Amino acid sequence: MPGTGTDRTELTQRIAALTGSGVRDTRSLGGRHGWGHYAITLADGREAFAKVSGTDTRPAFEAEARGLRWLAEAAVVPVPEVLGWDERALVLSWVPAGRADASAAGSFGRELARLHATGAGSYGAPWPGFIASLPLDNTPWPAGRGWAEWFAERRILPYLRRAADAGTLSPADVRLVEAVTGRISEFAGPAEPPARIHGDCWSGNVMWSAGRGWLIDPAAHGGHRETDLAMLALFGAPHLEHIVRGYTQATPLADGWRSRVPLHQLHPLLVHVCLFGAGYRDAVLAAARELLSS
Repeated sequence: MPGTGTDRTELTQRIAALTGSGVRDTRSLGGRHGWGHYAITLADGREAFAKVSGTDTRPAFEAEARGLRWLAEAAVVPVPEVLGWDERALVLSWVPAGRADASAAGSFGRELARLHATGAGSYGAPWPGFIASLPLDNTPWPAGRGWAEWFAERRILPYLRRAADAGTLSPADVRLVEAVTGRISEFAGPAEPPARIHGDCWSGNVMWSAGRGWLIDPAAHGGHRETDLAMLALFGAPHLEHIVRGYTQATPLADGWRSRVPLHQLHPLLVHVCLFGAGYRDAVLAAARELLSS
């Protein structure tokens, strides 16, 4: 198929092997991160969605599949069913697109709070992670070491180094962000247990369907619940005020949570610098300066 190094016959054979059903039809939906996206109609009548790669992408597809199943275990926020994956494809149940409204946003906020409350065994996850096409260190964090140190070492600094090595951030930029990580315990807020989070919860990874918010494309792991809310704010989730209101109705947030939004946004902003270049540099520096001046 275009852009993936996979022809149509190979695609249908692969999908059939992963789902246990023949394929009636495939339709290209474009792609992202070098992966082709397809709408699939299976011979047994099921509708499916497939990500297809022209290279061995098993670690990324496995991380997404395991993350979806881990989120699904909580039985709170709906997620697509994982129909199968291998080194070249990930196949999920189809979620028909709908529209967000205030009522659905409030319900999603309450469900997201309950998802977070199901918790995680530690910060990180029992599988190697990915965020988009970049590796994400999910190595479980030793007991007794807190979230702030974990967030600095496992989420901020690896992508800061990657951006520096690529020349996207200057030495002065790096020192500014390192000033945040050096004082991160001052900015992190009160201690909380690991929450079961989506991990890449920007507005494009929430699908609205049949009056509910569905979570897709996770970088799921045990983390801080404020991270998902900060991600929703980063690129403007629809009806965000209703999401937050619903969330706090279900589970109040710790005092000062709004002042910590830039801290939680540092990681996804650095990921965007690594993926898309210097266009996100100013946002990284603005978040760091806001924290240091608070």
